[in-house]
Amino acid sequence: RVLGNIVGTLRTSQNKFLSTICEVWIETFRNIPLIVQIFVWFFVVPEFIPWYKDWMNTVDPVYSQFLTAFICMGFFTSSRIAEQVRAGIASIPRGLPNAAKALGFTTVETYVYVILPMAMRLIVPPLTSEAMNLVKNTAVAMTIGLPELTMRANEMGENTFQFFAAYLWATILYIVIALVVNRVMTLIESRCVIPGFIDAKE
Repeated sequence: RVLGNIVGTLRTSQNKFLSTICEVWIETFRNIPLIVQIFVWFFVVPEFIPWYKDWMNTVDPVYSQFLTAFICMGFFTSSRIAEQVRAGIASIPRGLPNAAKALGFTTVETYVYVILPMAMRLIVPPLTSEAMNLVKNTAVAMTIGLPELTMRANEMGENTFQFFAAYLWATILYIVIALVVNRVMTLIESRCVIPGFIDAKE
């Protein structure tokens, strides 16, 4: 989330160099399939970073698999959040930042005290969907051997030959987790409503 906020904010910068770098970041991580990215991080990147490869070979495989999944999910999600932050900033009326500048605010102060506080509240609804997608995307980690929920369900099915029950319970757990995330984000959304921009839910 923090990385996405930074990239999304710099994407709207008047500095063409920073804006271009952030645009490349967003388009790269957003458009490459997640399963391809996790394979690249796990099998390709260590070949170019010797000390990282040595570390992967010396620690428990679960640690290296978790770190790979963490980095991959983080970068992939940051690109999506960055685009939402950019859209949130773009949706703010131009009169507000112009008024801030008229009051003597610098560009950084305008972003910190005027633009970002409003943009962060405006993008809570799409962030709800993104949080739920992140929960579901963790299933991709099983492709590199990380023992997450889907992989455990598969192991239970192989050990008991009751694949239907194993995957049924996995499905129920995913639904429960997603619903909890949805309820929490809905509560946050209700407290972040900006009158005139997003109507409060009844």
